[in-house]
Amino acid sequence: MEETGEPKSGAPKSGAKAGKAKQSAAPDTAAHTKPNPREAAVEALMRLAAEQPWNDIEIGDIAREADLSLAELRELFPSKGAVLGGLSRIIDRAVLEGDSSDLADEPARERLFDVLMRRLDAMAPYKPALRRISFALRGDPLSMLALNGVALNSHRYMLAAAGIDTEGPLGRIKIQGTVVAFARTVEVWLDDDDPALARTMARLDREIRRGETFMERAEDARRLTAPLRAIGRALMERRPRRERTERSADEDPAAAI
Repeated sequence: MEETGEPKSGAPKSGAKAGKAKQSAAPDTAAHTKPNPREAAVEALMRLAAEQPWNDIEIGDIAREADLSLAELRELFPSKGAVLGGLSRIIDRAVLEGDSSDLADEPARERLFDVLMRRLDAMAPYKPALRRISFALRGDPLSMLALNGVALNSHRYMLAAAGIDTEGPLGRIKIQGTVVAFARTVEVWLDDDDPALARTMARLDREIRRGETFMERAEDARRLTAPLRAIGRALMERRPRRERTERSADEDPAAAI
């Protein structure tokens, strides 16, 4: 029988082959353990923000802390604020990789509460930095507006993880409402040093219930105004035809007949 070149089960490899196998495995291990440059930059910013004022942190400080050149950091992020926004993706992944199947039969309120508490758990290692950053950005409306855009993307996925629809006329309201509710909860969480997070959980539960009430009223209002909106659409659809007819009449008097 012709040899295949593969060692038989239980047969020892030759020294040369074994050495070659070790050499080929080493780069894979190194590549696996090499930190992601984007995450390295985010982690570097969080370490710096935990130790010094936000406004004192420069782009060069982040690059040095992350062991990146300025050119490498520029390829990853355009600004310090963008690096901060990158933290949201790290938190998103940590939450979305969790298993929520045991909550599938629970009410939407319970599913969302679980997802948002897991988000706070994922944020816990960065709490000292986030406390300083939150204080520094309170007087910066442009930064807060930019971070709101990042939060909208994140919470679209949080609602999806909770099995809550975000499409349709009220979808954007659901997402923005969740962003506001979570931001209010984070304000309590930043000052809540109780390991049980009783104050934080109470605030989150209250915010979710308040959001439920608002969405129920919005749904009712949408149903009540449905006939008016249908009339409005019909008028808007007829208007272009009437305008075209009037333009044609100006060009050719007979066209109006």
